[in-house]
Amino acid sequence: MPDLHVTRALTLMGVLVVHGSSAQPPVKTGLDVLVEQNFAPLEGKRIGVITNHTGLTGDRRRIIDVLAQAPKLKLTAIFSPEHGLSGGLEDPNVPSGVDEATGVPVYSLHDREQYRPTPEMLQRVDALVYDIQDVGARFYTYITTLGYMLEAGAKARIPLYVLDRPNPINGVGVEGPLLEAKYFSFVGYMRMPIRHGMTVGELARMYNGENKLGAELHVVPMQGWKRSMWFDETGLEWITPSPNMRNLTQAILYPGACLLESGQVSVGRGTDTPFQIIGAPWFKGREVAAYLNARRLPGVRFIPRRFRPSASVYQDQECDGLEIQLLNRDRFEPVRMGLELLHATLKFHPGKLDLSSVMRLLGSDHAAALLKRGQSGSAVSRALRGQLRTFRRVRAKYLLYR
Repeated sequence: MPDLHVTRALTLMGVLVVHGSSAQPPVKTGLDVLVEQNFAPLEGKRIGVITNHTGLTGDRRRIIDVLAQAPKLKLTAIFSPEHGLSGGLEDPNVPSGVDEATGVPVYSLHDREQYRPTPEMLQRVDALVYDIQDVGARFYTYITTLGYMLEAGAKARIPLYVLDRPNPINGVGVEGPLLEAKYFSFVGYMRMPIRHGMTVGELARMYNGENKLGAELHVVPMQGWKRSMWFDETGLEWITPSPNMRNLTQAILYPGACLLESGQVSVGRGTDTPFQIIGAPWFKGREVAAYLNARRLPGVRFIPRRFRPSASVYQDQECDGLEIQLLNRDRFEPVRMGLELLHATLKFHPGKLDLSSVMRLLGSDHAAALLKRGQSGSAVSRALRGQLRTFRRVRAKYLLYR
């Protein structure tokens, strides 16, 4: 393996337990560290940057602009992930174009299932730079784009610099089934659990090492970040990374609530509180809420709610369902909750939810078989502990922070 050169988020809405301190100096992202270095590692190179609207310095300058204005390098290409450069597009086909401020071409990595750069897109690039805010869940596609760009860089012999950013739901929690190879896809890059507890820099190291990609990978680490930090403890500004990830509460709930995402259950897209509410016209909200509350899942409770999504699944239809109230994020286990929601949905609505519709997200035939046999989400979580111990041993080799 080539040498790995290790060169180092604010709004919380609805969470009742907060431990942040305003006295602590803000975390410096990899981008801010690189700016302080006057971009020395990139000197003399033609740069292709993989980024979106979250790629901002601490003083809110776009990475695109600071690279374009840097005197000793040349920005020649911009690559945008799902939701486009602005982060606001919901269309599955995001077009390529030109960045108006700099005149640099923007190549979409989410257009008609074109998720990887073509050789032509990389022709005028000597080094790739990745700077996108992740949310800490396996099926968030920005980290699959990271993997694909590592592969492309290795093939073209172009180094990739990852500018690290915080895992907003902390770098400690690891949960859920490991993704089985048959379910590898754009929403699941490699064998890893749903909640991985890693930063993008650490993920890049793991992708490169475990998949033996042979990429020339450089991580620019953060300064001041600790694994135990939630995003609102970093001093950084929360910038909505995708249209339905509007606050930290939703990011914390996402690894679990998203397991219900299918054509059969709404997870609140088209409402003001995506991933904080789930349901369907046929859902028995009161019964399921009472059942789940009796199970006393740590750090969370469920309230029956009716809602009408303005978009996505069950658009403009009245839905019965649940509001998920996060009470204590330090005790909360989002994937365990998601498995309990799957279990309860199957239990109270026979024939309404086909587990095959969520398998790309769940990613485990073993977990699915246990749910089909009527096992609770907590029982499924216990059955996965051996997998997670194995993953933690692999993960430990690639961690950068304490």
